[in-house]
Parts: sequence; structure tokens; C-alpha cells
Amino acid sequence: MFFKDESFNEIYNTLHKSLQNNLSVSFKVINPDIFSSKYAGEVVVVDSNKFIYRGYKSWVSLAEILGCKILTPKSIGNFVEITLKKLESNSFHSSSDNDKYGVDSEFAKIDKMQEPSFAYYYIDALKRANIYNRESILNLGINRGDEFRVIDELIGSSEFKSKRCVGVDYSKSAIDMAKDTFKDSAEFYCADINELDSLNLGKFDCLISIGTLQSSSLNYKSLLMELVQNYLNRDSAIVLAFPNCRWIGGEMVYGARVPNYNFSEMGILYSDVIFAKKYLQQKKYRVTVTGKEYIFLTATRIRSALK
Repeated sequence: MFFKDESFNEIYNTLHKSLQNNLSVSFKVINPDIFSSKYAGEVVVVDSNKFIYRGYKSWVSLAEILGCKILTPKSIGNFVEITLKKLESNSFHSSSDNDKYGVDSEFAKIDKMQEPSFAYYYIDALKRANIYNRESILNLGINRGDEFRVIDELIGSSEFKSKRCVGVDYSKSAIDMAKDTFKDSAEFYCADINELDSLNLGKFDCLISIGTLQSSSLNYKSLLMELVQNYLNRDSAIVLAFPNCRWIGGEMVYGARVPNYNFSEMGILYSDVIFAKKYLQQKKYRVTVTGKEYIFLTATRIRSALK
């Protein structure tokens, strides 16, 4: 299979049809490395023949759309052979395990901090939340403690130990791992967030929650308002992350999914983000929204509102 000047739609349809009956598909295209500063769609000439240029980023994006991973391209002179392989169907999203997020689950294989498009925006959000000067931090949905590990690396272990860092999660096995990892440098509680009041945790300078508040077992809007009103100090910061992806076959695949749709539909995601932004602005927070596969909302108190 060789693509020369076909449109995106022609390429998509050809590959999609082939993948219906095959686990992988291979094709040859012009080697993007022999050019510089070209945009997808530009016409280039090689050996007196015209080709439509597409960089590797275009082929990676197409692989994701087709539910595939891209294998290492093979160089063939001025061309490359690209192979797309269907993603395996294993995913924690469809798990019915009672400990769906435990240390022996499919979810436990995921380390979001190794995905640049997550880690970069999370660290950026922490910096804009001025995490260095937050003396107490509450993380809801902490699991095994990955978000605290990043804060430890960012501000230094001695500074991390001087802060009151509290993590809450309903997975006992994950909380046990977090306790073992952090020893006495952080507090961890195995509890249902719906029963947070029973823990008598007090108030905090910063709230962090990554992909947890939108759980079907929680009333997102009322919970967010309760947290802001009852669990945060006056000069506080908030870092929330809203999943805009799914984890399938070893890949973080872009696009939120909701029940009754077999494609990415992001209406609920945007609605949740907009609600949080508007509510926090009413509470005199300065709010920014960033990210890609995870949408990060960062909020800090406006100084004039504290006077």
C-alpha cells in the first residue's frame, strides 16, 4: 500500500476498511525527515513526482483515531513504511472488579506522570497554584500517591515533610501502598469522599483532585461547593483535572467518552469545567484552564478579595 497524493478522507477510509479484517496495516509514504518546516498538506516534489507532505505527528494522530498504535517506521530511501497495529482491548474502564483502582488492577499499570501531556500540565498547574508556599494540601482520589510524589520532587523532600499533606481514597490496597511509600511524611485515609466529614480533617491551603470529582458515585456540583466552603482556608488554591481521554491497550487515547455514545463526546466535560470556573470566579478566585488529554483547572484567590 502506497500513499502519494491521496486526501485524508481517502487514506482514512482505506486504512479503516483494512483494519476491519486485520490486526495491523502497513503502508509507504514520503519520508518527512527529508524536509524541514513543511505543513501537512503541502505539495513536495521527490524524483520529479509530487507528493502531499505529512509529518509523523499526522500519522500518530491518525493511528489514535483508528484505535491503533504506531510502530517504529522503517526507512526505505526517500520513503518510510509505517505500520499501525490495533490496540488491545484491555482497559480498567470496563472492569467490574470490586477493587477497580487497587494495586493489582489494570489501573495500577498506569503512571500518568510518564505521559508528557499529563505531567507537564500538572506540574505547571502546581506552580501556578504556588504549591511552594502552601502549608497544607488535601488530595481527593490520591490512590497510591503519585501526585504527592511529584510535589515531593518539585519542592524537595525536606520541604514536603514540613507540610501537612493529606490523601483520601476508597481503595484500601492503594492507600496501604501510599502509606508504605511515604512513611510518616504524609497522612492517608481509606474513606468514601461522600463521608469526608467523618474524618474531621480541618481546612487546607490547597485542594487537588485528579479525575475523581466527576465519579458517578459523587454529586459533583454540590461536592465542589462544599469543599470550597468547608475545607479551604481563605487564601487557598485549587487544582482539578478532568479526564479527556481513556486508557486502552497501553495507550492514553484522546477524547472523553460517555454512556450511550460510541465516539468521543465532550459535552459533560465542558459543562463540568465551565461550572467550576464560574463558581470559583464568583468566590473571587482567578481561574485558568489548560491541558489536553486531561483538562486542568487552576484557581487562586484574588489578592484584592482578601483585604
